[in-house]
Amino acid sequence: MAKWWQERVVYQIYPRSFQDSNGDGIGDIPGIISRLDTLEDLGVGILWLSPVYPSPNVDNGYDISDYCDIHPEFGTMADMEQLIAEAGKRDIRIIMDLVINHTSDKHQWFVKSRDKESPYRDYYIWRPGVNGRPPNNWTSFFGEDCWEYDEKSGEYYLHLFAKQQPDLNWRNPRVMEEIKGIMRFWLDKGIAGFRCDVINVLYKSSLDNGKKKLVLTGSEHYISQEGTHKILQELRRDVLDKYDCFTVGETVFVTPETGNMLCGEGRRELDMIFSFEHMETDQYIVKWFKRRFHAGRFAKVISKWQNALDWNANYLENHDQPRCVSRFGSDGQYHVQSAKLLCTLLLTLRGTPFIYQGQEIGMTNFDFTGMDQIRDVESHNIYRLAKRLHFPAPLRWRMIKATSRDNARTPVQWDSSPNAGFTKGKPWLGINGNCDRINMASQINDPDSIRSYYRKAIALRKNERLLIYGSFIPLKISKELFIYKRELDGRSMTILLNFSNRRQVTGYNGTVFLSNYDREAFDGSLSPYEAIILG
Repeated sequence: MAKWWQERVVYQIYPRSFQDSNGDGIGDIPGIISRLDTLEDLGVGILWLSPVYPSPNVDNGYDISDYCDIHPEFGTMADMEQLIAEAGKRDIRIIMDLVINHTSDKHQWFVKSRDKESPYRDYYIWRPGVNGRPPNNWTSFFGEDCWEYDEKSGEYYLHLFAKQQPDLNWRNPRVMEEIKGIMRFWLDKGIAGFRCDVINVLYKSSLDNGKKKLVLTGSEHYISQEGTHKILQELRRDVLDKYDCFTVGETVFVTPETGNMLCGEGRRELDMIFSFEHMETDQYIVKWFKRRFHAGRFAKVISKWQNALDWNANYLENHDQPRCVSRFGSDGQYHVQSAKLLCTLLLTLRGTPFIYQGQEIGMTNFDFTGMDQIRDVESHNIYRLAKRLHFPAPLRWRMIKATSRDNARTPVQWDSSPNAGFTKGKPWLGINGNCDRINMASQINDPDSIRSYYRKAIALRKNERLLIYGSFIPLKISKELFIYKRELDGRSMTILLNFSNRRQVTGYNGTVFLSNYDREAFDGSLSPYEAIILG
């Protein structure tokens, strides 16, 4: 049976960088409310808010110190309730980030857990050292050891991410009940579901030493363990099934097989997942070591996942990934064409599309020139690690410039005024200097703009059921071409994408539904970075 969240387009908001309403340089909830008409006009039906909870902001909100309140930087609970209501008037539903692998070390649970006699001690994973060293040899996602010694308790605590993000102990049933209460709190306020952060690492099957690896030593003890499946099934049964809502999980190191175990229809766990394999096709082993983009590798992975899962969560960028037009397209000579090509890809795949703020106007990677402009904790950790390993300074900077999460976190470029219309104060993170030519105001009423093309593509998907429910059939994949068909009830559409700056002869023809070159007819030859939908 069709689900409402299959038919809508999701728009991700990174609140800190979306719109500032009070001049403090930080985006906020009233700022989001002020832009709802623009989002409604675009045609999106769901907003995903990255964390707006109280947080010390070591990891920009993904270190939560109170799950049932709003960070004063973003506004008040009354503001959040108004956002839910105002979005609802526009038939836009809201999902929130659910970060339940870890909390902030400033969360009261953790503060109390530092006392060995506290009932909160077992909310986290505390262990004594071994011969004066950490309890095991695991390493963290942020390029550092994942055990931190606490002088007060005389023991180490586990953190798979930053040391200020201690992991919760999901073997403790009280943790489960706390999280259920948090989920009900927000669902009762009217939100429509959750994006679940790093959700497939919750359960640690053991704390044994791991097999030594270049990255994430120890991960075989916590990635997609059976205990995590039981946790997700219980959350579904006891909470989520009581509401008209959905969940999408951020899942690391999944294959189609393990992905299906997390979101297959019969599993009763998540509704869909974000996989990463297509985002890894331009790297060697880890994301910091880039290789040239190859459309064939990219397309093969996308095609594999399209037919492997019951339903996909499709995305090309987010708050953790560089801008897609800089990464998979051309942010120079063919900026407009390649941004529209990527829009065509995203909106014609089978699954729910996720657009990230600024993607609809073709925002590019940052133009920063040094580490003093970077705020991302992961980037600083990696830079320090590379320095310890004696990587030359120019190489270290190239790594950060190509891959830093701050590429996607620069403020939204609303217009060409000072600070791009984002704030009247000093922005918390630098604004890209190309805001004078890439901005919302210059595109919103231009029928040939990237933003107008997104609007057309969203409307086409909404009106054509085969673009939502139709089968996905790959037709041609090469170094530069990706051609596939969507088919439903005897009707079909063929999507042709040219990921190169050269003309490509395809041999296809038909009625043009949408083209980023605004064609009325198609002669079988694709121009540089051309995307076309044929009927």
